[in-house]
Amino acid sequence: MGRNNQAGAWGEKLAAEYLQKKHYTLVAAGYRSRFGEIDIIASNEKFLAFVEVKLRKNARFAMAREFVDRKKQDRIRTTASIYLSQHPTELQPRFDVIEIYAPDGCATLKPEINHLEGGFE
Repeated sequence: MGRNNQAGAWGEKLAAEYLQKKHYTLVAAGYRSRFGEIDIIASNEKFLAFVEVKLRKNARFAMAREFVDRKKQDRIRTTASIYLSQHPTELQPRFDVIEIYAPDGCATLKPEINHLEGGFE
């Protein structure tokens, strides 16, 4: 596993722990279709959240959410549609983005986590 894969896995673990503290239930992680991947699928009382996790050292170049461009959103939407066709739910689907800013990478003691509920439609 390369350094980026390790950092990505670390970021997704942090995001999953964050969601659990916010009373979400983790439904799936790393859900893949031939169109793309959804980092985390989590639910609460109202929503089934399809969560894209973005880990960056800082926001100097751009906010982490800006890396979830239209093409990435389309792939996530298509993959979410496939998931929902296989796992029907009464919950309202929602697309979230979790930004994690970790200046020292995986060695960051207190990474900044921003949860954008409904980060895109």
